[in-house]
Amino acid sequence: MNTNEIRKKFLEFYGKNGHAIAPSDSLIPSGDQTLLFTSAGMVQFKKHFLGQIKLDFTRAASCQKCLRTSDIERVGLTARHLTFFEMLGNFSFGDYFKQEAIAWGWEFLTREAGLDPKRLYASIYEKDDEAFEIWRKIVPADRIIRLGEDSNFWTMGPTGPCGPCSEILFDRGEKYSQDHKCPGPGCDCDRYLEVWNLVFTQFDRGADGKLTSLPQKNIDTGMGLERLNIVINELESTFETDYFQDIIRETKKQIGEGSSVKSLRIVSDHIRASTFLISDGVLPSNEGRGYILRRLLRRALRQGWTHGKKEPFLNKIVPVIVADMKVQYPELSERESSICAIVETEEKNALATIESGTRMLEDEIRKSTGQGVLKAPIGKIKLSGEKVFNIYDTYGLDKEIQREIVLDLKGELDFSETDYEKARAHAAQTARKGWKGSGEKEIIFHSQLSKKSGGNIFRGYETLETQSKVLVLVQEKDGKPTEVAELKAGEEGELILSETPFYAESGGQVGDKGFISHPDDKFRVEVLDTQKPVEGLIAHFVRVTQGTVKTGDAARAVVDAASRAHIMRHHTAT
Repeated sequence: MNTNEIRKKFLEFYGKNGHAIAPSDSLIPSGDQTLLFTSAGMVQFKKHFLGQIKLDFTRAASCQKCLRTSDIERVGLTARHLTFFEMLGNFSFGDYFKQEAIAWGWEFLTREAGLDPKRLYASIYEKDDEAFEIWRKIVPADRIIRLGEDSNFWTMGPTGPCGPCSEILFDRGEKYSQDHKCPGPGCDCDRYLEVWNLVFTQFDRGADGKLTSLPQKNIDTGMGLERLNIVINELESTFETDYFQDIIRETKKQIGEGSSVKSLRIVSDHIRASTFLISDGVLPSNEGRGYILRRLLRRALRQGWTHGKKEPFLNKIVPVIVADMKVQYPELSERESSICAIVETEEKNALATIESGTRMLEDEIRKSTGQGVLKAPIGKIKLSGEKVFNIYDTYGLDKEIQREIVLDLKGELDFSETDYEKARAHAAQTARKGWKGSGEKEIIFHSQLSKKSGGNIFRGYETLETQSKVLVLVQEKDGKPTEVAELKAGEEGELILSETPFYAESGGQVGDKGFISHPDDKFRVEVLDTQKPVEGLIAHFVRVTQGTVKTGDAARAVVDAASRAHIMRHHTAT
């Protein structure tokens, strides 16, 4: 059974059982703006779970594209760690509860997916007798394992909605015990693989730790599609699934048949994740979501570089990913050419920096070890946090890649994170002083402006167009920036919005251009540049081309997409 067939079977099964089939949300979460990425299927349903919106349905199922960044360094080193993955899930908002969730989970795995019931185990929260009684009617009691709060009790935080979990585990066989005597489910080896996690949200935890029953009990489940594929098809690793085999074949073609398993896994995972991030509107940068994207691309690119590939190749793998996944995610086809162009631009910018940065780091390693020619193992390499930051700031070689370079030489990079952060803060302060037209008085002016206006919200990672409001207008008078009530046609000045999609000059990438207009065409201004004079405040340098713009006006802000793409093609490492 291939990936598409598994996904289809799951959604059809829950559709037949009365679930609304919800399309995948973006990797930029719509349900929780506090999250960097969508990391689970339940994220888009947070308001449903909390009862904050009127429900059109009380049960749903989805196949959600997800991204988790906690294990980037482990990708390539293990058989199952991924950054991007798809999560199958079924959800109930005050509708059904444990009985149905467990029964349907078992039915799907044993009948639809064809798993051997004798190889399935259930774990439950140690105090959840209700779940135990339900499971005991399905599997023998010796295949139900009680586990503690750290693994089988789900929370949103120290207070708020929470509840016990029940995991369904698959016994892959003794050969996956990693050369030790496995004590059984609950062991951290690869033998008993968690396939599905069923979360029973039934309590509200107060500040005093007391659990109170929720008036609306919910079900939230999650099952990794790639992991289920491993179990159904008895595969050794995630990277043996059909999608990954296509990507790995193309990667071998690009960087050589003799490529290491580690490199093939890193490249295939990272370019797949990057393809979906760019498709959802994330662009490479030195902060936030853009930083994660850049880190993934550069980590993948470096793998090719270590195998002698000194030219862009990641962009040539993108069409394979699109071809495999366009049925489920048709937006990939629509954006394929843009994704390829953005990846290639980032590759061209990064290749020179990888070479120069690696050379600089190796020089520092030689100084530390006294070796003329570096030979593994090199042991612990102690550098100052300032030096590590300077290599990043100058060559774009982030600290994680520097660690990997040292690790490849069987060493350990030791530096002060505190000193690294101090160096970064100093660099940011220096950059702000170099802002166009700035000086101490201007910084004070904009700092006061930021406090007065409350700053503004940046939406540029998720969209190139935003409905907003004019908060502040500034015009230079007598050589000083001065707050004004309006700007007329032909005049230039600064315009500050409540929300903006315009990227401010940062980390070497110049600011966005575009236009801002009134919804009823009362004014239109051309955005000549975008700057961040002080942290938390994005200022647009504008020329009014039509009408008069006034403080308090409604505004529609639109980034010039072609200009942004052009900027990215010429973006330096810093």
